[in-house]
Amino acid sequence: MDTFSSLKLDESINLSLKRLKFDSATPIQAQAIPLALKGQDILGTAQTGTGKTIAFSIPLITHLIKNPKNNALILTPTRELAAQVLQSIRDLLDRKNPISTALLIGGDPMPKQLQQLKRKARIVVGTPGRTMDHLQRKTLKLETTTFLVLDETDRMLDMGFSEDINKILSKLPKHQTLLFSATIPKNIMSLAEKFLHQPARIAVGGDNKPIENVKQETLQVTESSKYDQLVLELDKRKGSIIVFVKTKRGAERLAKKLRGEDYSADAIHGDLRQSKRDRVILNYRKLKFRILVATDVAARGLDIPHIEHVINYDITQSPEDYVHRIGRTARAGAKGFALTFLTNSDRGKWDAIQKLINPNYKSQSGGSRSRPSKSYKGKSRKGPRGEAKFGSPKTSGGKGSKQFTFKSKTKKTFSKKKKTFSKKPA
Repeated sequence: MDTFSSLKLDESINLSLKRLKFDSATPIQAQAIPLALKGQDILGTAQTGTGKTIAFSIPLITHLIKNPKNNALILTPTRELAAQVLQSIRDLLDRKNPISTALLIGGDPMPKQLQQLKRKARIVVGTPGRTMDHLQRKTLKLETTTFLVLDETDRMLDMGFSEDINKILSKLPKHQTLLFSATIPKNIMSLAEKFLHQPARIAVGGDNKPIENVKQETLQVTESSKYDQLVLELDKRKGSIIVFVKTKRGAERLAKKLRGEDYSADAIHGDLRQSKRDRVILNYRKLKFRILVATDVAARGLDIPHIEHVINYDITQSPEDYVHRIGRTARAGAKGFALTFLTNSDRGKWDAIQKLINPNYKSQSGGSRSRPSKSYKGKSRKGPRGEAKFGSPKTSGGKGSKQFTFKSKTKKTFSKKKKTFSKKPA
């Protein structure tokens, strides 16, 4: 299967695919869809950004069209991913397919979710915790749920949802299951052996390998020079950028600091109300600001095609999250760039990341190095005699650039040159 037209899909789905300008299938879609349409369980791995949502959405909608009394359930690890999955499904639905839907996520008003469920939603997308809440309240019933999707399963288990997932799955009647995961560790295999029936094993690309279209680089920095280096990188790069940090407080601080220097930036992290998180993502999607500062809440599930650059301001705590972070760029076959800041104390974590994505990698202590990324020394924003220059290293002092010069750290003598940052389009 190379194109969707080769499948005998319902005409309403074909019309939706044509409207969305989806013609050629990605590798995961080409492998998964024909098997899923036959009713087979699937245990699948694929690099992030390869089209998994369409790979399970087409069989799911087809199943519900053919079985009008049955329902489907999709579980995802995060609120953002759940919302995006549901939107993708709604895009595939046609007026000829009046299939009602419900979104069950934490932070969203419960009355709103109850109203969706009362309308007899046939497609329910939710996070495990909130889905379990509704089951305990008996506001969600699964007696007619015959199609199940577990998306980003490894992340759900990492987040501690193992017990909820087992309880939810134990309440389902006989059903078809499509399980997708970036990695297949032992706990995923145990889950598959318990709940999947003779699944077809599908793998697109190697487990834990970053998508090939992402050009990876590293930059050796110190903690004190990180911010200056970030500004230099922001000025060099065009297009939308996502900057990953390790803490919620750090995300807010960095976004505020960037806005103070006239950068178009906002932050997203787990402490934001769901309405605020939705608003930030919507504005970023609509190009209302250029730089999104995020914790790992956005490492999975954030599907925004125009993200061109990922900057790991802080290295990931989990090696697997590195793959997912840089997978926010190079979506759907586009090219992307990923830069990771490394301090001396990050060496152990970087070695762990490299070992995950390259089994032949040997750490520096082992006498050799093999890394897929280009590494280069950072440049300082400091000019002669300790003067601090703010602006692009290529355009500093030129047309459209701005430099503030402080002749000493204690005496704030202000020397004015051309005074505007080279603003990038929002």
